[in-house]
Amino acid sequence: MLVDRVRRHIGNRPTTLRRQLLAVCWIALAGPLLLFSPAPLRAQVNQQKPVATVGGEPIYETDYLMQVRTQIYKTQLQEYTIRKKALDEVIHQKLLQAEAERLGMEEDDLLKQEADSKIKPPTEEEVEENFVRMMFRGGGEITKEHVREQLLQQILGEARDAFYQKLRAKAGVRVLLSPPRMPVEYDPERVRGAPSAKITMIEFTDFQCPYCLQAYTTVKNLLQKYDGKVKLAFRDLPLREADGGGIGPADAARCAWEQGKFWEYHDLLFEKQDMGGEVFREYAERLHLNLEQFNSCMESGKYRAQVQTDFREAVSLAIPGTPFFYINGIPLNGARPQTEFEEIIEAELARLKMGQKD
Repeated sequence: MLVDRVRRHIGNRPTTLRRQLLAVCWIALAGPLLLFSPAPLRAQVNQQKPVATVGGEPIYETDYLMQVRTQIYKTQLQEYTIRKKALDEVIHQKLLQAEAERLGMEEDDLLKQEADSKIKPPTEEEVEENFVRMMFRGGGEITKEHVREQLLQQILGEARDAFYQKLRAKAGVRVLLSPPRMPVEYDPERVRGAPSAKITMIEFTDFQCPYCLQAYTTVKNLLQKYDGKVKLAFRDLPLREADGGGIGPADAARCAWEQGKFWEYHDLLFEKQDMGGEVFREYAERLHLNLEQFNSCMESGKYRAQVQTDFREAVSLAIPGTPFFYINGIPLNGARPQTEFEEIIEAELARLKMGQKD
């Protein structure tokens, strides 16, 4: 049977494949697309210790590191990915073995009972939709039967993933393997939450991106749940900057900032989702800002350079779209479910409690 072939193909290993599209507003940025930037390497550089000398003149790591940082960091990320995958497999095997022994069952039988037997095969509509998509992308000699088997493999893997996650929660598994981190600067004047919070969530976002609106609600919930433990740092990434930009909501929010109402204006922009006509002035009036000062700020383009600086920083970080987060330097791309944020935050809290270093 087809499902048996899939079982033999993936064995007892979990899969991370998903059938949904990533909720992100994409942006075309120059250079290779990397979800992690090698900038943290700069923090590892000891400028007091030369790595070579030429005619008595010292050469420091900073003199050459920028030329090879992408390759170095990609290698670091690949190493972490390999380690994490192997660790997950060991964890899942131990959990499966313990649960099978507790129930007096064979491991394969337990997997079939708790995961494999509960799956629903892909519908004809799903097969057709994915077949068309793959053909559009240049799928070559691909057949619908091949697409059906791929989808079934994903579904089976997801079912097993869900079962393993239940076992992990039941056993109280904590993963202390730390991923690569990215130190990213932020403006302390645009931070929401307790300044002393140990977890900093930096968000690159666009007031006009619908997925950023989804993330806005998630972030608000997280700040309430982890009050005093998590703070949010805001950075602009208006996607229209890629086409030359212009005065817009990012500028208006900064003009409100100089009157001490950045976050209030930020909330209005996201909650009202109206960016046309005189709306920026209307929001300023609603917040009782000095309209003469606000209008002058907008007309002068006073904060254009700062908005563009944020945009260029996103380009240098190879951020592919909005929203994009760094949670204590750990990247998270898109308007992800709140549970994915919480998983990173809880791991960070556990790491900090144990006094682990980055």
